[in-house]
Amino acid sequence: MDTSLDHQRELFCQRRFLAMPLAGAIVWALIGIISLFANEYVKTYAVWLGCGSIFYLAIFIAKFTGEDFFGKHREKNVFDNLFMGGVIMCLLMFSVALPFATYDHTAVPLGVGILAGLMWIPFSWIIQHWVGYFHALSRTVGIVTVWYLFPEHRFEAISLVIVVIYVISIYAQERRFQLVHCEKGV
Repeated sequence: MDTSLDHQRELFCQRRFLAMPLAGAIVWALIGIISLFANEYVKTYAVWLGCGSIFYLAIFIAKFTGEDFFGKHREKNVFDNLFMGGVIMCLLMFSVALPFATYDHTAVPLGVGILAGLMWIPFSWIIQHWVGYFHALSRTVGIVTVWYLFPEHRFEAISLVIVVIYVISIYAQERRFQLVHCEKGV
C-alpha cells in the first residue's frame, strides 16, 4: 500500500464528511426553535447540551449517509490524526467560553458558535477545498454581526446564521464529494 502523504490525503478527501455538518445543522436549528419560546436559563443550557450532542447525533446520521464514522473499515492515516487534533483544539477552547459565559449568558452562543466552527479551517486545508474556510470565516463574521445587531434575540439570530452557513456548507460538501467520485470513477 502507498503510504505517501499525497496518497493518504487523496484517500481522506474521498470521504463524504456529511454526518457532522448535518448533525450540527439539526442541533442549531433546534436551539433556534427552543430559543423562540424558552427562558434565558433554558436557552443557555440548550446551547451547551445541544452542542455536546452533535457528535452523538452524527454517529447516528452516519449510518444513513454511508459514512464509516469510526474508520472500522478503512485504514487510518495521518490526516485522520491531524483532523482529530483540530477537533480537540476546538474543544479545549471551551475553557475560554465557560468563564466568559458566567459574566454574560448571551455570550454562550457567540463563544460556542465561533469556537465549534474553528475545526473547519484545518479540515479545509486537508481536503484542499474552500468550504471549510468559508464556513469558519462566514460563521465567525455572521455570529459577531448578529450578536451586536440583535442583542434581544442573540440566541435565535446566531442559530439562524449557523444553520444558513451549514446549509451552504453541506451543499458544497456534497457537491465536492460527487465531483471527487465522478473524477475517480468511484
